[in-house]
Amino acid sequence: MHSIDASTTALLVIDMQRDFLDPRGYAAQAGVDIDRLRNTIAPVQTMLAAARASGMRVLFTREGHRPDLSDCPPSKLARSRAAGAEIGSVGPLGRLLVRGELGHDLVDEMQVRAGEVVVDKPGYSAFHQTDLDQILRSQGVDRLVVCGVTTEVCVHSTLRAATDLGYRCITVADACAASEAHLQQPALDMLGVEGGMFGAVLSSAAAVALIQTHQTTP
Repeated sequence: MHSIDASTTALLVIDMQRDFLDPRGYAAQAGVDIDRLRNTIAPVQTMLAAARASGMRVLFTREGHRPDLSDCPPSKLARSRAAGAEIGSVGPLGRLLVRGELGHDLVDEMQVRAGEVVVDKPGYSAFHQTDLDQILRSQGVDRLVVCGVTTEVCVHSTLRAATDLGYRCITVADACAASEAHLQQPALDMLGVEGGMFGAVLSSAAAVALIQTHQTTP
């Protein structure tokens, strides 16, 4: 059993971007039910408030690519084209999943405060081709509280990489959402195999209580 220590724990908020949560963005054009994804906004805000009050570090990620798409694998580009939302094509919020465009940025409800870090990533894992690991280790962080979208893709990819790198993880179940309803529970169930291979899964209420009272979790 381990206690939450705000000085060595960080809240990692995955991809709460307009391209995934706005009806004019990438996910909506690809046919994803963004109402399900938007249901994470309030629980994530709850987690942000608790983390900030406790003095925990807060980091956000944004998935997207360079304007010339030189960091977008051809296979990923082809998949997006087949889904009807080709990365780099022009939409109402600018070019889809391209850095610097309105759609690439975080939704208005996710206001970044001074001292909080935003990590731009070209892949699904927040550790792939980013300096996230270096940032966390330089700050003495060894535990992550993870939330955001989507559960089965970027949250899962990040958790798996984090576990391989030695981080202890907590996933906040209701502050995550899968792209399809039937994927959410299996994606969460996978995290707890073999005694919590990829860490603990808690509700936002339980996670907030843990942060506030320094209770223990596996």
